Amino acid sequence: QVQLVESGGGSVQAGGSLRLSCVVSGRTSSNYDMGWFRAAPGRERDFVAVISRSGRQTRYTESKKGQFTISRDNAQNTVYLQMNSLKPEDTALYFCAATEKWMIPTLATHYDYWGQGTQVTVSS
Repeated sequence: QVQLVESGGGSVQAGGSLRLSCVVSGRTSSNYDMGWFRAAPGRERDFVAVISRSGRQTRYTESKKGQFTISRDNAQNTVYLQMNSLKPEDTALYFCAATEKWMIPTLATHYDYWGQGTQVTVSS
């Protein structure tokens, strides 16, 4: 059974940075393309970023290119999301997700495993 556990969320002022982590257990993370999604209050989960299992390919939602960076360390079974220049509209519950079948997908329905999420709150 694959489990994903996110950490690194918290409260930060606008302009600040956070780095989220997602640890994969149960199987080695190199079996999966890994994505980050977020859900603001009252909204469905929105795609943020995804990284291929090798780490060589990434994809971002257009609005977060240059602001967020996804990376991974397969030796540590961990995926990261570095978030800089945070804005109040980045406030959301952030989830990591894993897919074995699809290649760097942006649709939530293409992911097989999900973490419980880590809350990010950005104040103005």
